[in-house]
Amino acid sequence: MKDKILYIFLAIISIIILFLPFYLISPNNEAVDTSAVKKIDITKAYVSIGIPGGVLKKALSGDAKTFNPAMAQETTSTAVIGYLFNGLTKTNIKTLLPEPDLAEKWEHNENGTVWYFYIRKDAYWFDGKPVTANDVIFTYNQIYYNPDIPTSSKDVLLVEGKPFKVEKVSEKIVKFSLPKPFAPFLSAVGQPILPKHKLEKFVKNKTFPSAWNINTNPKELIGTGAYKLVEYKSSQIAIYEKNELYWEKDKKGQKLPYITQIKAPIISDPDVQLIKFLSGEIDIYSVRASDLYELIKNAKKKNFTIYNLGATPSTTFIVFNQNPKAPIEKYKLKWFQNKKFRQAISYAIDRKGIINLVYNGLAHPIYTAVTPANTRLFDENYYPKYPYNLKKAKKILLSIGFKEGKDGFLYDSEGHKLKFTLITNAGNKEREAIGNIIKDDLKKIGIDVNFQTLDFNNLVSKLMSSYDFEAVIIGLTGSLDPYFGQNVWLSSGHLHMWYPNQKQPATKWEAEIDKLFEKASVELDPKKRDKLYKKAFKIIGEYQPMIFIVAPEELIAVKNKLKNVFPTVWGWYKSNMVYIKN
Repeated sequence: MKDKILYIFLAIISIIILFLPFYLISPNNEAVDTSAVKKIDITKAYVSIGIPGGVLKKALSGDAKTFNPAMAQETTSTAVIGYLFNGLTKTNIKTLLPEPDLAEKWEHNENGTVWYFYIRKDAYWFDGKPVTANDVIFTYNQIYYNPDIPTSSKDVLLVEGKPFKVEKVSEKIVKFSLPKPFAPFLSAVGQPILPKHKLEKFVKNKTFPSAWNINTNPKELIGTGAYKLVEYKSSQIAIYEKNELYWEKDKKGQKLPYITQIKAPIISDPDVQLIKFLSGEIDIYSVRASDLYELIKNAKKKNFTIYNLGATPSTTFIVFNQNPKAPIEKYKLKWFQNKKFRQAISYAIDRKGIINLVYNGLAHPIYTAVTPANTRLFDENYYPKYPYNLKKAKKILLSIGFKEGKDGFLYDSEGHKLKFTLITNAGNKEREAIGNIIKDDLKKIGIDVNFQTLDFNNLVSKLMSSYDFEAVIIGLTGSLDPYFGQNVWLSSGHLHMWYPNQKQPATKWEAEIDKLFEKASVELDPKKRDKLYKKAFKIIGEYQPMIFIVAPEELIAVKNKLKNVFPTVWGWYKSNMVYIKN
């Protein structure tokens, strides 16, 4: 899910910095200077006029699976191509409200069902051709609404199952007609606009899903963004150069972005990323809790600052495969589809232990998809909880027909041993540690877990294509407005991980979630809208299709040579105005 597409109705997040004594005192009681750790009041962020030039070195965590933004469903792809494209709107990170992007302004009728977008006169594709209404209409009508193209964007561009009507008024004006008023509309149209003159041929010959794949020459990728991808070597590096045709300028008339080149080595191992950050080979590092002492100790000498951004919208969870089309044993499918089985597993997860052992206290236990970052929906007392209780977990399993064998393991009524394979992505130390903790705890109640790690792209293929998995530890980045998670929560969604792309809801509770999300999408009263979403997430908390474990806090280390640095859990404020001053 692309988390740049955010929306309204959420208050500015209170970013809380939280450190335990463990981080302040080394094992030998050496004092540590915590001034290297800062928090940011984004409401007071002010960017100064910068100095053009310089090279930013920022690691990517994995290879892209596609360069096609309409087909990208994983963060490794969106991280590579995110610089290249723009939507009609974008989100202001300070206000969390939509603001102009490719569209310089918009107008609408009284009830918000007809909208006119005015495309920038100075918006050009990388090859110099102007962006026109034809590109917008092509993107929506021929790609996002094309039934033969399996793009996740379609899930967030429907109002009660109906598409927007997108029409050309003139070369620079596009008209959107909605079947009903639609609360998150302005953020929904933040979806990337794609070039008709480059991609229409692929739509016509029905090869669009494979267009702009990772073997495509980067020079063929034509976007409108602040940077162009000029070189890509799989498992090695991505290199970007400033787009001189980009429209944004500072108050002095200097073209943005200030930084003229980005070199992004592809480093899947966070330990290697840490080494390269400390050695000066990369300028930004996403901090794991286990890194914090080492980073604090080196911050002054290596001249960098650590920012604690507080609770993130990101979640980590287990998903059991409930897809009847999946190539797994039918008796296992029967287990996984049983609500009480999933609840038992949830009770067997030591969330607090995981937070202390894996995240060193820098995470929050969660039982549904809402994290403390989403202040309007987070409610400690509203959603069901599953506190760690192995006795209760085993009692529930026995109540649904499992019996303990002589070997100490549980067996179902047909004599099948309660055993399953749990996978996660290799190189993610936190998920690997969580998997081993869960494996050990489940063994205590008679469950045999075969825990394996796979490379990320292979894991995504199993989740999204072959459905050849039993259980997985994975995560989602989250979004400000739950509407933009519809591709996860709707039964028809491409990322409805336990059973995606349902033609009709497989269960009554999934049908109820569909209805609640549908009602919320057209409810303009933010309080009523919040209640609808909370009801939906309460159902998810009860049925545990995704067994949520933790929401980590986000920490990021940045070299002090970078100026105008204002990171938040929702993105960097005025990122194009970051500049380098040695």
